[in-house]
Amino acid sequence: MKAGIVGLPNVGKSTLFNCLSNAKAQSANFPFCTIEPNIGVVNVPDPRLQKLEELVDPERVLPATVDIVDIAGLVKGASKGEGLGNQFLGNIRETDAILHVLRCFDDDNIVHVDGSVDPIRDKETIDMELQLKDLETVDKKLEKVKRAAKTGNKEAQKEEAVLLAVKKGLEEGTSVRAIEIAKEDRKEFVHPLQFITDKPVMYVCNVNEESAVDGNAYVEKVKAAVAHENAEVIFLAVGTEADITELETYEERQMFLEDLGLSEPGSGKLIRGAYKLLNLETYFTAGVKEVRAWTIPVGATAPQAAGVIHTDFEKGFIRAEVIAYDDYVAHGSEAKVKEAGKMRVEGKEYIVKDGDVMHFRFNV
Repeated sequence: MKAGIVGLPNVGKSTLFNCLSNAKAQSANFPFCTIEPNIGVVNVPDPRLQKLEELVDPERVLPATVDIVDIAGLVKGASKGEGLGNQFLGNIRETDAILHVLRCFDDDNIVHVDGSVDPIRDKETIDMELQLKDLETVDKKLEKVKRAAKTGNKEAQKEEAVLLAVKKGLEEGTSVRAIEIAKEDRKEFVHPLQFITDKPVMYVCNVNEESAVDGNAYVEKVKAAVAHENAEVIFLAVGTEADITELETYEERQMFLEDLGLSEPGSGKLIRGAYKLLNLETYFTAGVKEVRAWTIPVGATAPQAAGVIHTDFEKGFIRAEVIAYDDYVAHGSEAKVKEAGKMRVEGKEYIVKDGDVMHFRFNV
């Protein structure tokens, strides 16, 4: 599961990517790796993991991760191949969620491609290019569906009605995610077409250092403009985040944050937001060898969660021994949780809850 960073040129995308790529910003002791020049595997900051580490004292600790993709800046005309248009649109299509960076600060030394700072205009520029590409997709599909609908095929007629609603919305400048479509119809007819503007989005407002704690008027404008999209809006000072990552020690970084009035780097908030945007959650395994956070889709069953560790665990799943995170912390150890009768044995139908501490029994 990957989240792609998008935006116009010079809004802070690559600086943000580099901040996220530098794990020092999020934690004192976890490594970072890059799969390709523009894909980073970023650790998800989770205070629960540190707490489990304190209680268990394992040999090593492994956090959950999320893949972040730095996508080249988009320009007007990208849908027609301008700039790196086709490459940009291909890269964004391969991601599962969008982190849309908007410039929300004034600085005469940093040129804006359109000559002035206006995050709403910038958002609309990118939206329009993505919507134009989605219009191509819906038009191609409609050609086929209309032929089937003319023969009296009821399913095709239903699909045609849904796709015409999508087309109308896109022509009016509405992204697919914000078009009103019944949940079942969206699942059956819309999701399979993988519209770019149907992907979940988070708007990341890049502010100056003075606005790092409370935001500014630009941020408020963005919140008002995207209210109908059911999208999250966060703000962080990307330049300041870059300065934080340059500091050598964890203590120095914490002092810098305290001076700014921040409890943690904004990048940590963004990574957790991306994780949530991708509809992911975490369960833990905790033993003296290793305390580890595992990533699963929301709604995963116990066997599916076991399969994340190894496919054999899912194939031969017998049962899961489950401790709620709060119970683990309250009692202080697995042994004491068992004594208190708080360990549960769950079967194949169990839906894993975020924060569960789990052991799997399996037979291959």
